[in-house]
Amino acid sequence: MYRVTDINIVATTVLPAPEQLRQEIIKGPEQGAFVRQSRKEIQNIIFGDDARWLCVVGPCSIHDVEAGYEYAQRLARVAEKVSDRLLLVMRIYFEKPRTTVGWKGLIMDPDLDGKCDIARGLRLARRFLSDVIKLKVPTATELLDPITPQYIADLISWSAIGARTTESQIHRQMASGLSMPLGFKNSTDGNVQAAINAIKATQQPQTFLGIDQKGQASAVTTGGNPNCHIILRGSQTATNYDAASVAATEARLKTAGLPLAIMVDCSHGNSQKNPDNQPKVLQQVIEQVRYGKKSLIGCMLESNLEGDAQPFPVPKETLRYGVSITDPCIDWPTTEQSLYELYAALS
Repeated sequence: MYRVTDINIVATTVLPAPEQLRQEIIKGPEQGAFVRQSRKEIQNIIFGDDARWLCVVGPCSIHDVEAGYEYAQRLARVAEKVSDRLLLVMRIYFEKPRTTVGWKGLIMDPDLDGKCDIARGLRLARRFLSDVIKLKVPTATELLDPITPQYIADLISWSAIGARTTESQIHRQMASGLSMPLGFKNSTDGNVQAAINAIKATQQPQTFLGIDQKGQASAVTTGGNPNCHIILRGSQTATNYDAASVAATEARLKTAGLPLAIMVDCSHGNSQKNPDNQPKVLQQVIEQVRYGKKSLIGCMLESNLEGDAQPFPVPKETLRYGVSITDPCIDWPTTEQSLYELYAALS
């Protein structure tokens, strides 16, 4: 008899249930209160009730939790100094979408060896988020796999849906049930309407396939997530942070009946994948704010302890400390200077 199922499945490994992992790595009452408060502050910035700027800043991806924690400690010190004008949220990305193939993030491949010990990756991710929150630094991530939120979402203050998944029905459904504020990026071809459509869909109740806290397959019904905004990240061939692009996005948001809340991603298409351009992009966005562009609520910066990126895969022991293995980043001194300049400009 010919097989007709699991023909291309090599192995399956049972993962711990989300409930089990949450009990193993507990979110304490103080951490829970901090997450709730930081989400509320971000929500207030989106809807104009808080005049501060929202800055999502940090490594393109976390591949070394020791270097990531050192970055969080540095960011915490800056955040305290600028808290009256800026809300700094650390970019903590554990999942990486790939155009073809490549390392898919700490959750999928925590040991950077291709063995994909996902159970260990989930534990590492949850423990790292917990450690960062103890520093009083809000956390941000891109949620890629729709099962992941059940394991770590209670420790996240802000999330993004990326350019490759903004048009995905699965991710719009997932986003409609998330408890934190959310940013949708324009698609990789620069399509802003795709992100606007995603925001409208996410605001609506949805029912979809998922898992519950016990790990059981479930029909999940949501009430919709009203706390969403758009992120302009440029495209493969053009930027979209200039005044004309921002005005065009405002017009589309008005037509859709959505809040005029726009974040600019200073990396990716807007930097033309050159990290040295990120501060330049930020400076031009700041100028728009100084001239009264109130729809601009924040920015994203890809930043690490050291600048640029290093090739991967290579033997793990040869990797340089604090250097990205995914997108190239600006270094810490440049990050610190950019944040202080932004702080001064918003006086």
